[in-house]
Amino acid sequence: MIAVNITKRLDTAEGSINAHFELTINDGEFLTLFGPSGTGKTTLMRLIAGLEKPDSGKIEVDGKVWFDSAKKINLTPQKRSIGFVFQDYALFPTMSVRENLLFAAQTPEQRHNVDELIELIELTALSNRLPATLSGGQKQRVALARALVRHPKILLLDEPLSALDPSMRQKLQDELALVHKRLGVTTLLVSHDIAETVKLSDRMASIELGQIVRITKPMEFFTPQTLSGKLQLMGEVLSIQYDHPVYLVTLLTGNNIIKAVVSENEARVLKVGGKAIISAKAFNPIVMPLT
Repeated sequence: MIAVNITKRLDTAEGSINAHFELTINDGEFLTLFGPSGTGKTTLMRLIAGLEKPDSGKIEVDGKVWFDSAKKINLTPQKRSIGFVFQDYALFPTMSVRENLLFAAQTPEQRHNVDELIELIELTALSNRLPATLSGGQKQRVALARALVRHPKILLLDEPLSALDPSMRQKLQDELALVHKRLGVTTLLVSHDIAETVKLSDRMASIELGQIVRITKPMEFFTPQTLSGKLQLMGEVLSIQYDHPVYLVTLLTGNNIIKAVVSENEARVLKVGGKAIISAKAFNPIVMPLT
């Protein structure tokens, strides 16, 4: 189990704030940090990794203290059992796929398992290729495998799929879910993507201005009311048009455009650019905003 209770002074678009992060992550859990940009999600991840130092508090992992301001304990990133996957891959350009993974290995057992990880990410045929010859999705798979080489206590994913096109992003979400299921490593993800959060997470922590305001299952957060529907889709509101006596709402769900007729009251709580959920039963769609 990972227990975090730390404070950190942050400079945000809203001004300087005293962030306080209190969070418990269960063994083998996939937890997503969700919220607007600049609220402290990536900072929290970096504090856990030891890349930044909290102002006060404590971080404890499986009974071992990684940080304790009162006892002046602050383990270096190298002494923390973490795997970190960044947005920009951070691969060594002059090393092959296999060499990138071998460089991360510290023990004979870890080096022995490199080929198994390469097979897991389905890049065996490309194991001798340099990063420059790989696609964005392939590079991200290598970065993920490299982060897993040392069998970390926690895998930290800082929006690893945000730079990929929608189809590749969905494919790697499936692969990430499979890897998590097979290896069972405790995983912490930073994401702005609702579908990604719902698809991958056991729980999500909503962060606002340096505070964890709610921790719950994703669908409980994104659907605050129980909808009676056979079909439920989440998407972005592209437009709201009045067509007397009703309103026509256009939503983008994945790569699909969906149009639905709603009442004036339903249209009033929706906004262009906002997220919404559409539920349909017996061909009667209901569209609700996501909070």
